[in-house]
Amino acid sequence: MRIGALAERTGTSRRLLRYYEEQGLIGSRRSDNGYRDYADSCVDKVIQIRGLLDAGLPTRVIREVLPCLDTPRAIQISAATSETIELLEAEHARMSERIRFLERNRTAISAYLTAIREAQAEAGPQTLNSAEAAVSA
Repeated sequence: MRIGALAERTGTSRRLLRYYEEQGLIGSRRSDNGYRDYADSCVDKVIQIRGLLDAGLPTRVIREVLPCLDTPRAIQISAATSETIELLEAEHARMSERIRFLERNRTAISAYLTAIREAQAEAGPQTLNSAEAAVSA
């Protein structure tokens, strides 16, 4: 499939798909007219890449991990160099810290929402609407 079709099927820009290719995350064949031709399997791979990027992994880590994700049940020892292991351990620690930070924020937001709901229940909707009007002014 051509780059436009891949972009449409994955919700990814053509520019980003070219970047993924430059980074070695996906590949294409060139047709006689020079257009990129992507395999259908690239759709799932691009979606997987987007998910890993959204999780905070940099492309250099994704490039190392992506071949292992094609067969998640098999242990690919040949791909597990000491550099890859160190990189994955660092990313694991970074992601764990990010999760702790997000959990703290979620707890704080939950407490704030509870306080707002309790105040609203005590004061009634008219008081809350008056407060919103004062803030908007």
